[in-house]
Amino acid sequence: MNKILVINGPNLNLLGTREPEIYGSTTLADINAMLKARADELDLDIDFMQSNIEGEIVTAIQEARDKYNFILLNAAAFTHYSIAIRDAIAAISVPVIEIHLSNVHAREEFRHHSVIAPVVMGQISGFGVDSYIAALDIAARKLKKIRGEGKL
Repeated sequence: MNKILVINGPNLNLLGTREPEIYGSTTLADINAMLKARADELDLDIDFMQSNIEGEIVTAIQEARDKYNFILLNAAAFTHYSIAIRDAIAAISVPVIEIHLSNVHAREEFRHHSVIAPVVMGQISGFGVDSYIAALDIAARKLKKIRGEGKL
């Protein structure tokens, strides 16, 4: 099984029109298509979900336990205050990579702190769509290492 779940949080369904000076003009559908193409190249299965509802994201994380090898998570605003999402990540053994399109550390002070950072494998931010692609590539490399096919 080489399955990746991509979870996108609140307001990311508005990408392409939402604050394009920060987030660009690429839509979430565009990002998903790019990730699907890259996943095909890497021989990975990939699924996507987006929700503006915290509880739905918690449920998706919990249900990923026996279905997915990795979660790529852009929790958006929930990154900064959702203890429920943090606790869901901590409760499962599936590794999670935290993703942000913008450099959250160069933005407003309240965006500098991630409550989920202590329980994820790592964080990628500030590279726009490439943050997602980088996270997928890292997940693929980690899976190869787990299977004994590669060295890191």
